[in-house]
Amino acid sequence: MKRLPLKKTVGVESAPRKAEILGGAIHKLRPSWLILLLVTLLFSYGLPLTADDAPALSKEQIKQFLLTAKIVGSHGSKKGVTNTQRLTLSDGTITHDASFQAIDEHTNVKKFGDGHVEVSFVDSYKYNIAAYILAELVGFDDMMPVYVERKYQDKNGSLSWWLTVKMDDAERFAKKIEPPDPDAWNNQMYKVRVFDELVYDADPNLTNVLISADWKIWRIDFSRGFRTFHALRDPKNLVRCDRHMFEQLKALNADELTAKAKTYLTKDEIQAVMARRDLIVQFFQKRIAEKGEAEVLYGNRASSSRPST
Repeated sequence: MKRLPLKKTVGVESAPRKAEILGGAIHKLRPSWLILLLVTLLFSYGLPLTADDAPALSKEQIKQFLLTAKIVGSHGSKKGVTNTQRLTLSDGTITHDASFQAIDEHTNVKKFGDGHVEVSFVDSYKYNIAAYILAELVGFDDMMPVYVERKYQDKNGSLSWWLTVKMDDAERFAKKIEPPDPDAWNNQMYKVRVFDELVYDADPNLTNVLISADWKIWRIDFSRGFRTFHALRDPKNLVRCDRHMFEQLKALNADELTAKAKTYLTKDEIQAVMARRDLIVQFFQKRIAEKGEAEVLYGNRASSSRPST
């Protein structure tokens, strides 16, 4: 993440001198006061905080930042085939990067390099936003960055909070790196697979599974999701389910989904989501009857708090 240049201030002591004067007293302050002092000094000298320096932002604060912060820089992304751009945003207080994706391709027949063909092919930024809306409804938004719609260079697209990660799952697989806590890893991947089946992502490749330094999984890029099939893409992906997610899936309402996502999903796409939801719930209900709830569901019913980055 980038910092904006330090503004010159006339008629006051320099930051190094002020720090020297305060140095003798700093060790006596509690950690909370030290944080407040740092923020005050940064503001005093016109230096915006990066998101890593700033206090944790709520989901709504992130949304507002993505929607309203000024775009101060851009460069292309190193991965992907949808011309994703990495933008730098600043509201004068916080500076943070975001991922902008403007693809909106609709093709009657799409032929791929491996020989397979897809009819009524769609690759659209709108599905990223729809996926996040759906994730909020079914308890998967703790595993996705915040997505909003925004215009850049006269194009509408999805804008998402840039995540600080150490690798994607393709790199992990290629290097044969094993997660330090297999159970925690599996519990995250179970959720990813359930959500992938719900949205029917036609391109769920490993580069769209990001891994942070503490081995938290983030799922990104659903631009080829929301096919109108009423069947599951691969039922073998369903193994176990987070208990809170299962409860939210059962409670998912077509009217609520329509009200929130009608700008991004067609009626047929929403009907397909609900049909797949029914199949997912039925699958796990049958498995619970056969194996017992403890063997199928895990975690708590209450949703865990959502990290900001």
